[in-house]
Amino acid sequence: MADFPNEIRINPAAVNKLITGAAAVLLLGIGVMTCFYKVEPQEEAVVLRLGKFHKTVKDQGLKFKLPLWIDSVTKVDVTNIRKKEFGFSTQSAGVRTRYNQRGSYENQVSIIVTGDLNVADVQWSTQYMVRNSYDFLYKVREPEETFKAMNEAVMREVVGDRTINEVLTFGRSQIQQDAKDKLQAMCIDYQLGIKVDSVILQNVNPPESVKASWNDVNQAQQERAQKINTAQAQLNKIIPKARGDAERVIEEANGYAVERVNQAQGDADLFKKVFNAYQKAPDVTRKRIYLETIGKVLATGGSGDQEQSEKGGGPRKIIMDEDAKGLLPLLNLNQENK
Repeated sequence: MADFPNEIRINPAAVNKLITGAAAVLLLGIGVMTCFYKVEPQEEAVVLRLGKFHKTVKDQGLKFKLPLWIDSVTKVDVTNIRKKEFGFSTQSAGVRTRYNQRGSYENQVSIIVTGDLNVADVQWSTQYMVRNSYDFLYKVREPEETFKAMNEAVMREVVGDRTINEVLTFGRSQIQQDAKDKLQAMCIDYQLGIKVDSVILQNVNPPESVKASWNDVNQAQQERAQKINTAQAQLNKIIPKARGDAERVIEEANGYAVERVNQAQGDADLFKKVFNAYQKAPDVTRKRIYLETIGKVLATGGSGDQEQSEKGGGPRKIIMDEDAKGLLPLLNLNQENK
């Protein structure tokens, strides 16, 4: 065979060296590129070495790891608050947030039976954050779905321990606190690596099929409570007044009793003194009593004397001796009453 003048001869050894060099450079470049990773301020990085946990990197910045498949890094946001919604979804967030009712499954999630066997439509949201990135990634399979199932179980338990009135009215804050505490305890038990920030009841209503009837019952209960409060206010107004009047009457009666007792005691003491004086000098004492009585009669007059005084005549008095002798001739028995 004749040689061609423009024929290019390729040295297989040189080609092999070239390919080997290029592959080495490529592998070196890939190795260098995979030796570094960056941790953002809100992140933690979990490093696995040959498939086993090696360390958790919490400091931000550019970090080094072994290349290729030797070290693998998974980064987790551990500072931002996450949120799960049950029975509703946020359509648009802002100053005036708008919400949408969800589909059939989510609506069934929010329908919960209360402790008194009534049904309530409980819509709530749970805010949480990752506390332990390694537990969150590797201790539980599908941690987000597991946490969602925990929320549903806890809310059904908490609402199921209360009556429909508690759920719809005054028990909301306690339900939120109890649900948060129970949910956090479950996350710790399951090593889920989640910290529960809050559980918020968005809306609690009876189901649509009985909502109108429930509103009527609720209105009647409110009117009943209003009438009870009005009656209680009236009671609080009347009872203290009646008690005050009763205490005043009792005090007046006690004062009158003390006055009468004192007066009776004084009269008794006076009688004893007069009696003692009478025993010592009967004639003198009898004469003194007689004169004192005559003085009182002359100084005062009866009601008939006052009427005669008003008609122009003076008071009529009859003076007699102590033996009352000659009394009848002095009495004008034929005088007509005027």
